[in-house]
Amino acid sequence: MTGTTETAAVKAAASTDAAPAPAPAPRPARLWRGATPWLFLLAPLTLLIVFTYAPIANMVAYSFTDWDGVSPELRWTGAGNYTELFTRPELFEVFWVSGYYLAASVVQIVAALYFATVLSFNVRFRNFFKGVLFFPYLINGVAIGFVFLYFFQDGGTLDSVLSLVGVETDRAWLGTPESANTSLAAVSVWRYLGLNFVLFLGAIQSIPGELYEAAELDGANRWDQFRHIIAPGIKPVLSLTVILSVSGSLSVFEIPYIMTGGATGTETFVIQTVKLAFQFNKTGLASAAAVVLLLIVLAVTWVQRRLTPDDKVDLV
Repeated sequence: MTGTTETAAVKAAASTDAAPAPAPAPRPARLWRGATPWLFLLAPLTLLIVFTYAPIANMVAYSFTDWDGVSPELRWTGAGNYTELFTRPELFEVFWVSGYYLAASVVQIVAALYFATVLSFNVRFRNFFKGVLFFPYLINGVAIGFVFLYFFQDGGTLDSVLSLVGVETDRAWLGTPESANTSLAAVSVWRYLGLNFVLFLGAIQSIPGELYEAAELDGANRWDQFRHIIAPGIKPVLSLTVILSVSGSLSVFEIPYIMTGGATGTETFVIQTVKLAFQFNKTGLASAAAVVLLLIVLAVTWVQRRLTPDDKVDLV
């Protein structure tokens, strides 16, 4: 009986070894399989090229012309627009306004990190507070501009609230460059706090919960957990928010344009560029200014990435 079984096993093994290898897939099938991922990427790549890279290429081309934005004729001027741009220092003085928004970005990042850390733990009504913090980011920027325009006007909401607590003021919040830029920067903090909050919250919640349990067993308090677990774990996201904040501070447009139109010393570089293109019909010069701004943002991003490289963080 045993011999019969062994003989059958040998025959089965021999038949298996003698079985022919499966034939390779036909060439058209292999080509189709290799092209399938690119077919899924075709639509987003087309949109990216048409609405991002093609306009950037046109902008660079316009920066070497004297186009007024209306005439069908273009006259090549070479680097004339860039020469004019760098020989008029007043065009770069508006970057001082970005300092207000840069300082506001620091406040925004610190506040978002604080709220994200607190609400990542088990606290009451945390889902409600998450919605409250993120809701301003969902509102249209134009609507926010008009709402806060009435908020800061003379005798408006802010003055009314201050009078209720016994503080009387006849200050024009948007009447001087210092108070106007401070007020506009505060609005940007309120609006974009939710974005950084969600980024930080997602990064914190991706940290394994076992690390917190082990830290509590070792007697670590909340501050120790933040220093040794949360801060190292969210370093890549923190680097990303710094890049977004710096680039956003250099290219502020929506809120100051809606609320003041760039008046009272609140004009930013982007507002100035828009005025060059659509108010003074210097689209070529405005395109050169936009190219310079793009290069500044890329340079700042490169320096920031060199200073704080994305090292792999291993918390386990």
